[in-house]
Amino acid sequence: MNKRRAKDAKKTKENLNQHPPNLSEEEIGKIILDSAFKVHTTLGSGLLESVYEAALAIDLTKQGLSVERQKPIPVEYEGHLLDVAFHADLVVNNLVLVELKSVETITPLFKKTVTNYLKLIPLRLGFLINFNEAHLRHGIIRITNGLEGKDFFGRRNNISDINLKNPLIPSRSSRDT
Repeated sequence: MNKRRAKDAKKTKENLNQHPPNLSEEEIGKIILDSAFKVHTTLGSGLLESVYEAALAIDLTKQGLSVERQKPIPVEYEGHLLDVAFHADLVVNNLVLVELKSVETITPLFKKTVTNYLKLIPLRLGFLINFNEAHLRHGIIRITNGLEGKDFFGRRNNISDINLKNPLIPSRSSRDT
């Protein structure tokens, strides 16, 4: 009976880590970065990229996210599908691309590759993560494709929605009065 309780407790704990399927890119991105830091802390730097890819995929799956490894990226030219072999390291919840490196230096070519992958798939958010850094924060590059950042100030979707005669935020008082 104790083994069954332990098993049920473990299952309950695993279910607490499950995330709802309708997370935004930003929410998924935070989970990805948290998992990347965990993997880097556990494994350290200097291993092969494939090791970090496998470990990160395991951790993200445990977090309840859908993870595709080595996802083929189709390239079309003038209506013809080209027989080329581009593969994204990880695509998470079909919303966020993760390209992993374990190199001495991130080059502009790596950044351009991620930008192109985002356009080809298409996705709006990607991360280029170099695990060969003593401090992982120095190896993370966020790349966007039409995602200009978080909507901190509740921007309106349409400029015609703004009432200029009665603004929501009052302007400062005139100095002439």
